[in-house]
Amino acid sequence: MDFFKKYALFILTAVGILAALIFYSLNIPHKRDANMIERGILTVFAPIAQPFSQVSEFGATVWTDYLNLVNVRQENRHLLQEIKVLNSRLIAAQEAVLANKRLSQLLDVKNSIKAPTVAASVIGEDLSPWFGTLVIDRGSSSGITEGMAVVAADGIVGQVVKVAPSSSRVLLLTDHSSGIAATIQRSRARGVVKGKGEGLCQLEFTTREEDVKVGDMVVSSGIGGVFLKGLPIGEVTMVKRGEYGIFQTVTIRPIVNIAHLEDVLVIGNSHD
Repeated sequence: MDFFKKYALFILTAVGILAALIFYSLNIPHKRDANMIERGILTVFAPIAQPFSQVSEFGATVWTDYLNLVNVRQENRHLLQEIKVLNSRLIAAQEAVLANKRLSQLLDVKNSIKAPTVAASVIGEDLSPWFGTLVIDRGSSSGITEGMAVVAADGIVGQVVKVAPSSSRVLLLTDHSSGIAATIQRSRARGVVKGKGEGLCQLEFTTREEDVKVGDMVVSSGIGGVFLKGLPIGEVTMVKRGEYGIFQTVTIRPIVNIAHLEDVLVIGNSHD
């Protein structure tokens, strides 16, 4: 009560001025010029009304910016989803192009071979340091039998050793149990390519007098009838002739990248 008694005059004056301002604002005709009293009231309250107007405009601006930000976030989420879809389509298209390239190269090999062939895909592998085999998705139902040669677009992969109705196991040329009759393409020196493990092979039973050099290409000789004559096997990476013995040590790096192999051809037994 003391507060109202102390500031009664100020409060009544403020209420009266505010009421007069509202009254005049509501009763001013839209098309009539303001009189002197109306202009005075507007002049007195203009400095007070301006801050409230600025605050109102600021609030409206903040709200509008917030709504715009929400819309931008929604658009960003939509665009990110579209980018993911496009990336997946791009990856699928690139895979299709690469697969088409591999199969085209394999088809070229198929066309160069007179013997019957069966195309297959690699579906499993065992590439331990001591053993090397692959599993392919073709078996006896596709006419595959044990002993058939397996090649890729680059060259020899190995030989079929086990057959099931819908799959087969291939012994790789890098396995210690593998053996392929071979010839040095340049000098025609002969030997047997045996698996050495760790992704390498060696040419055995090549005498010290035979002309073998690093960089020579090794191909199948056709002896034995399993592998056709002239199929690429690998490149000579090391030649060592000891002081004793009649044979030289020849290390070969297979021309086929076994670790990246996806598609192969299985060749029926043929004799040249």
